[in-house]
Amino acid sequence: MPKKVLFLSNGHGEDVNGSMVAQALHLQDPTVQIGAMPIVGAGNAYRQLNIPIIGPTKSEMPSGGFSYMDKRLLVADVFDGLIGRLWQQVAAVRQYCQDADLIFVTGDQVVLGIAALTKCPYLALLSSCSAHYEGRLRIAPIKDALIASDRCKQIFTRDLFTTEVLRKRGFKRSNFWGNPFMDALIPSGRDLQLNAQYPMVAMLPGSRLPEAANNLVILLRLAIELSRLPMQPQMWLALTPNFIVGDANSLQAVAKAEGWECGENQLYYPSLKLKVGFATDAFADILEQCDLVCGMAGTAIEQAVGLGKPIVQLPGAGPQFTYSFAEAQMRLLGDSIETIGTKPADAQSIQTAAEVIDRTLADPVRLRYCSMHGQERVGGKGAAAKMAQEILRLL
Repeated sequence: MPKKVLFLSNGHGEDVNGSMVAQALHLQDPTVQIGAMPIVGAGNAYRQLNIPIIGPTKSEMPSGGFSYMDKRLLVADVFDGLIGRLWQQVAAVRQYCQDADLIFVTGDQVVLGIAALTKCPYLALLSSCSAHYEGRLRIAPIKDALIASDRCKQIFTRDLFTTEVLRKRGFKRSNFWGNPFMDALIPSGRDLQLNAQYPMVAMLPGSRLPEAANNLVILLRLAIELSRLPMQPQMWLALTPNFIVGDANSLQAVAKAEGWECGENQLYYPSLKLKVGFATDAFADILEQCDLVCGMAGTAIEQAVGLGKPIVQLPGAGPQFTYSFAEAQMRLLGDSIETIGTKPADAQSIQTAAEVIDRTLADPVRLRYCSMHGQERVGGKGAAAKMAQEILRLL
């Protein structure tokens, strides 16, 4: 009888991590039966790889999965059917795991707790906690108990510092092998038609609409400011496919409202003769070929840091990418990141961001530091394959 593994995750970044390990597992042993249960969101990372999802999902919740940042959003999620859907998801997990051999858990105590409700052993990728946040590791008592359980066969952390802290606390099965989301960066070979004489800035507005549409407005205004500075970098927007939809949050609608014209693969600002490229299918290409990232996103910023890129962040209005989120990212990812302002971006902070970008691109010492620091803090590619090997060893 073939072995059976469930991937359990709760968040976009967690889904990416889980899906990369699931894909690596399938490549190493196609006979293993794989299922996934994303607790937050639609689980698109799994769906794109044709990994079966075993229970109900919801494409968007009022909080966007960030109710921990604002308890009012948690109330909105509850009224949106959170409790009933979670109950159905738990039931699906327990049913699937009646004859499963192992669970790969990516996320916080919610998914660890769901795994504990089954009789299966599990591995835990603690993607939502790091000792870098406060210089020490704070773990809720329930999570501490769940990873200390004999059923938790391996603990993977998101950075080496966290592994070192866990081992000192007696968690000898802790390891840092990198972050599987780095394995999702597979360039397509897209020709971005860059001029080697000028640097390129990648702009990341995020993926969740309508917040990402509001972030896009900020980045388009930043593009105008950048065009007025000496460096005059090339610019590319890395967008998710949901931007190309005919409503008020679409790229075309946002660009038109801001005075831009929208072509096939670029935006044009007539009065300044300014062009900004955009793509919905070349995220890895844009990220790997850029010299700096200006982002208002989560996992994508972590990937950019892992590639050694300097990051400039502008806080938005949320619910995800607020100053508190950006500030936490700085503590998590270190000195590769600069955040401009403590409130939602305005004209002054946008101008300041342009000046910081211009200064950074002209500073070779800063660029070299970010290149080395990112690899150290996030880790490179290959983690998914190593974790898949550990799953097979346990099976």
